[in-house]
Amino acid sequence: MADGRRELWRRCRRLAEAPALPEPFDAAEFVAGIAAGRGRPIELMPVNAPSGGPCGLLMSTARADYILYPTNTTALHRRHILLHEVGHLLCGHVGSDAGAEGAAIDTAVSRALMPSLSPELVRRVLGRTTYSAVEEQEAELVASLLAQRVAKVQAPRPEPDSGMARMDDMFGGRPRRRNP
Repeated sequence: MADGRRELWRRCRRLAEAPALPEPFDAAEFVAGIAAGRGRPIELMPVNAPSGGPCGLLMSTARADYILYPTNTTALHRRHILLHEVGHLLCGHVGSDAGAEGAAIDTAVSRALMPSLSPELVRRVLGRTTYSAVEEQEAELVASLLAQRVAKVQAPRPEPDSGMARMDDMFGGRPRRRNP
């Protein structure tokens, strides 16, 4: 079992390190890069998520992938949701074919999330995007690893003559690694 977890970490780390991160991080630019690399459009769709409904959703159609993310939560939570859904794409998850019966979504929720689409279409698409527990673990791990990369990109870097650099010189601090 330990080998399985180790392999999961290796796979997720490899997937999370592959995409380029824009500096400074911009979610739309990041997703555009993922879409270009996959050769398939990804549309970000902000929604006012109903309480008790899903936080975020990945819907795939013949034309494009759609990432629905809530506007009524914090910026940090929105980013994690986006990275989680991108994690599903990077992992190649397609969901199970649960059909309309298997999708845990009702007409009111589907209207709130996608008001311009028929509830039947939304249920049909969502029925194909239910994931196993392992797939959810993978997507969550990829999201967390991507979030670490984003945090490093956004962290202020000390100038060579800054106070931090002088402290490092005085006390023999180790050289700071810069990510590409």
